[in-house]
Amino acid sequence: MTTSDVAQGDKNARPLSLSGHVGFDSLPHQLVNKSTCQGFCFNILCIGETGIGKSTLMDTLFNTNFENFESSHFEPKVKLRAQTYDLQESNVRLKLTIVNTVGFGDQMNKQESYQHVVDYIDTQFESYLQEELKIKRSLHNYHDSRIHACLYFIAPSGHSLKSLDLVTMKKLDSKVNIIPVIAKADTISKSELHKFKIKIMSELVSNGVQIYQFPTDDETVSKINTAMNGILPFAVVGSSEEVKIGNKMVKARQYPWGVVQVENENHCDFVKLREMLICVNMEDLREQTHTRHYELYRRCKLEEMGFTDTNPESKPVSLQETYEAKRHEFLGDLQRREEEMRQMFVQRVKEKETELKEAERELQGKFEQLKRLHSEEKSKLDEKRRSLEDEINTFSKKKTAAELLQGQSFNTNANLKKDKDRKKAPNDQGLVRVIIENTVLHTKQKYNLFDGQQYIDIQDVFNCPISELVVLPGCLECSLLNGISDNVWKLDLNLFNFNSADSRIYIFACLLKNMLFTTSVYYIA
Repeated sequence: MTTSDVAQGDKNARPLSLSGHVGFDSLPHQLVNKSTCQGFCFNILCIGETGIGKSTLMDTLFNTNFENFESSHFEPKVKLRAQTYDLQESNVRLKLTIVNTVGFGDQMNKQESYQHVVDYIDTQFESYLQEELKIKRSLHNYHDSRIHACLYFIAPSGHSLKSLDLVTMKKLDSKVNIIPVIAKADTISKSELHKFKIKIMSELVSNGVQIYQFPTDDETVSKINTAMNGILPFAVVGSSEEVKIGNKMVKARQYPWGVVQVENENHCDFVKLREMLICVNMEDLREQTHTRHYELYRRCKLEEMGFTDTNPESKPVSLQETYEAKRHEFLGDLQRREEEMRQMFVQRVKEKETELKEAERELQGKFEQLKRLHSEEKSKLDEKRRSLEDEINTFSKKKTAAELLQGQSFNTNANLKKDKDRKKAPNDQGLVRVIIENTVLHTKQKYNLFDGQQYIDIQDVFNCPISELVVLPGCLECSLLNGISDNVWKLDLNLFNFNSADSRIYIFACLLKNMLFTTSVYYIA
């Protein structure tokens, strides 16, 4: 049996009469008892300017004092503050949530004032949708935070709606049940109030704003709801103060010119608002929120996710078919994105390689240039060094030649001077007695050496013919002896080689070298 067959069977159901009492007539009582046991929830959103009387009206509507917070006109953006209260009247429990807009319309830039309200309503819808989509749902224990009614407070100043009011209500009419109210209606005369109401409704209709209309399909409330639809928007006055009127205390506002009674229908529409909002249509507001506004949001979200009731050929589509189609679409999109990412990665790698190669070529060029400059600089420095070394060698040669010439000149002058002085001086002037002591032969020889004499007659000293005296290296040492003479020369005669060719020796040039301590030569002045 198909779905169409079941629907056709519902239309062709036959009415039957019962022969006796069955008991399903107690279903309404069962539903009432169950609902009473579970309790009810109702969520109200209050939108209006700061100080327009939103909190005061809520206190007056539910005949209690809710926790109120002072608001400032200098809020940087619109904030929504939600407060939940548990109320009980007779044996009926109500979980009431009041959401107040803080700082609405106080900003210089009012373009995004309504967006925070829209986001809040969508967030509550999304939370409920996620709970519905769970495999294991617990909606009977879930706290429904969806907004059931929106009281939009209109300022009594001016002669028409503000642009912000029109834009905000236009953005919200498909998401929440809007009930417009004129706040602080005691500040405007009755004639002006009547004109103001007509102007407001005209602007709402001309701008396509859909406000909540009290239902007229229920015969029990159709008459009163039809009448109340013609009174919208409600002009209300709120007050938490009580004033004694006659013999009883009533909620009112005391003015120098008189008293405005909140619950007097000749003074304001507060009683009508309370009757329509709470006493008559509260359940319809809850139902409209679920069946109209939430279903619209749910349908849009499911369509965004790819779930539809029919295919392009207008044939019914099961959830499994929709899931498989969406899965194939997702896998195809995933593969396409992976291929795009892979190609993008390869392209970026190639671009990076090209960039690195270009940088490498630039660095290699700079290196070759620096290397060439370094080589040229090194060649220049080597050339300068060789030139400097040549100059140093030339200078050293010239210096040596000059010193040699200077020494020869000095020696010549000194010898000439000494010869001249010796000729002028007596025979014994400059006489030096030389004592040569041979520690090996244990002999001492004395010899007189004149100052400036360069040659010694070895035959006179040693009584033997000597042609040449050869001194081995390292055999003569000069040291200072205190108390004997300025110079002591120690001479080892065993290290000498004697020849008979010559009897003279150049003693100052040949013997004044390093020699051993065997023979001493004393110069005694």
